[in-house]
Amino acid sequence: MSRTPADHRHRLVGLALLLVLACVLPFLLSNYRVFQLTLALVYAIALLGLNMLTGYNGQISLGHGAFYAIGAYVAAIMMDKFGLPYWATLPAAGAVCLVAGFLFGLPALRLEGLYLSLATFALGVAMPQILKYKGFEAWTGGAQGIVINKPDPPAGLPLSQDQWLYFVALASVIVLFWAAHNLLGGRIGRAMVAIRDQPVAAQAMGVNTALVKATTFGVSAMYTGVAGALGAISVQFVAPDAFSIFLSISLLVGVVIGGLASISGALWGGLFIQFIPNVADQISKAAPWAIYGVMLIACMYAMPTGVAGFLRGLMLRWRQRRRRG
Repeated sequence: MSRTPADHRHRLVGLALLLVLACVLPFLLSNYRVFQLTLALVYAIALLGLNMLTGYNGQISLGHGAFYAIGAYVAAIMMDKFGLPYWATLPAAGAVCLVAGFLFGLPALRLEGLYLSLATFALGVAMPQILKYKGFEAWTGGAQGIVINKPDPPAGLPLSQDQWLYFVALASVIVLFWAAHNLLGGRIGRAMVAIRDQPVAAQAMGVNTALVKATTFGVSAMYTGVAGALGAISVQFVAPDAFSIFLSISLLVGVVIGGLASISGALWGGLFIQFIPNVADQISKAAPWAIYGVMLIACMYAMPTGVAGFLRGLMLRWRQRRRRG
């Protein structure tokens, strides 16, 4: 069902109210809660990148935590070894991960389905060991990692460090989500979906499937790398064990919970993987991951299309009832 001009106006009003709420929240919450919301925004960026690859292009990755780690270490090394400002590390991390993802995507073109999943899984498993390698220890800090300083807000702004980083993450989310909306709504996005749904037909229509799939892998890694850089700046620390395979699995869980092939789903997924483990830990200190598993199963049972798909269905039914009335 096509949207009417009134539906578009309602959507714009909703987005404006959501933005106002996002700008007001850091002044109503403690610094720790603001820090948690910042990490949720960071994860949302990573989930959007992974959703481009998995939800829109149909390539399943179980190793995107490796690109998150690369972005985090690029930021940490540039700040610690070269004294560069934190804001300069974000495009640098994105560029490095764009190249790394594109190059990894080229040999992965020969793999599909479970075989591609295993290849990316191997990348996620190997990354912590690579970061601990003695030959890289002078740069990565080995098993001890790197400690970096949390940036101060610009002079004159009455914000704490956590509040300032929250707004930096929020601005990054707005820019990257807007770019993803334009990309996925254009010709490249349609080519990505066509390859996912009908690869033979897409190739027959002249779509360069190899180039699109490799580029999608690169752009997906770029988003995840920017998220990794923001995460490192927020946490003020990077270490190999912080980027275990569990991070990659959590990112995939966030994509599915938020909603496959949904831009807004990345925000819901980011909130889920940031806050639900804490909620599970508060419910049961003895078996928090059992509680987490039960909550995950409950979410998938109640919302099989993810949070974004569930809300989309509610809005569709509301519009239908309003038109009938």
